[in-house]
Amino acid sequence: MEQKKFLTAPPEATVRDAARLMADKNVGAVMVVENEHLVGIFTERDAVFRVIAQGRDASATPLRDVMTAAPKTLDPGKSYGHALLLMQENGFRHVPVIENGRPIGIISSRNAMDPDLEEFASEARRREHYR
Repeated sequence: MEQKKFLTAPPEATVRDAARLMADKNVGAVMVVENEHLVGIFTERDAVFRVIAQGRDASATPLRDVMTAAPKTLDPGKSYGHALLLMQENGFRHVPVIENGRPIGIISSRNAMDPDLEEFASEARRREHYR
């Protein structure tokens, strides 16, 4: 889980503001937070499909208009494997990690390159072999 790199922005922030934040931190998503609670997520794909492809003005478009509202989330007690399965089954690349409605981190498909995940995959293959 990326705790130091997760970004938040309010729903009224513009797409341009969010894109600048994402570029500065080299991340692909911003969690949209209102009153400390997650209300949506804005990703690189949202920027392409919901802003650029539709000819919207990034300087005037608020995140609330183009974010993915009420995204699927993950409890902090769940494994990387669970997160990857959730992403694969639902076709997205970022999963907010939420505790009591508040974002505490984010898992991205980029985390799949993490050495801990390789250990998980190896263990899963070993278990499958013994079934």
